[in-house]
Amino acid sequence: MTLNDLAGRARTIGRGFAVTAGAGAAAGLAAAGYGLWEKNQFVLREETLQILPPGRNPFRILHLSDIHFVPGQKKKAAWLESLAGLEPDLVVNTGDNLSHAKAVDPLLAALRPLLEFPGVFVPGSNDYFAPSLKNPASYLLGPSKVKPKPKPIALDWPRLRSGFGMAGWIDLTNRHQSVVLNGMRFDFSGVDDPHLNRERYAGWPRGTINQDSNDHLKVAVIHAPYQRVLDHFTESGADLLLAGHTHGGQLCIPGYGALVSNCDLPTWRAKGLNDWSSNGSTTPVNVSGGIGTSRFAPVRIACKPEAVLLTLTSPS
Repeated sequence: MTLNDLAGRARTIGRGFAVTAGAGAAAGLAAAGYGLWEKNQFVLREETLQILPPGRNPFRILHLSDIHFVPGQKKKAAWLESLAGLEPDLVVNTGDNLSHAKAVDPLLAALRPLLEFPGVFVPGSNDYFAPSLKNPASYLLGPSKVKPKPKPIALDWPRLRSGFGMAGWIDLTNRHQSVVLNGMRFDFSGVDDPHLNRERYAGWPRGTINQDSNDHLKVAVIHAPYQRVLDHFTESGADLLLAGHTHGGQLCIPGYGALVSNCDLPTWRAKGLNDWSSNGSTTPVNVSGGIGTSRFAPVRIACKPEAVLLTLTSPS
């Protein structure tokens, strides 16, 4: 082979690498563009659970999670406002409402129609601290062990919590409370964010003697569905667990699903309604795929933002 032959082959190989690199860059740009589009394709996932005592009328729970609101998100705000048209019997908010230091007022404005309905809530880490800029690829390395930096940017969670409370929503941060809704007692128990290791178990509400002979439902409310927390509530007799945090994986592979859950939950459980079993007890768990994203990673792929409408019914 002559020097001219070698030079020609080198030019051919170089052009091949350039074409491959160009195609990869184009694919990356296309994926990013699609992800930016999908993050605003809000959907309502509807589920039905036969867990009410016999003879009870259907009861509808609107489950919101991981709104990650940023000022100026007009499409998200309008969609949140529209959810009031569902007229739920209860709104459950499982945290990570904020993604910006100035998001409290516009978020409360967007949620104002829903605040007219009974509600309960717990916080997530991004209610306490603003998200930080980091390598997006780190999200795909496995379960996150991220802790707040020594000087995290604090968010105004006290004011958001006050806004929820003034509207009548019940704070379940490491506490429990009973509420009568549609003529039936609901026993709630919630925890602070397990992702920050802040959960403390308050047990279930205690009331009058023989109270359990009356119709009631035990509902656990958490942000991050770590297995230790699901085990605890399942073994303590919860009838339903509601959680968020995972974003449904956020960057998913069509036909396969989530690559990560951002906690120790198996990836196939990163979104949806499934049964959780522990020490002989089983409880249905709804993990919301979430409504938003971190403002530093504003894309979703094969994982549309969602709210969940759970209709609880009596056995047929």
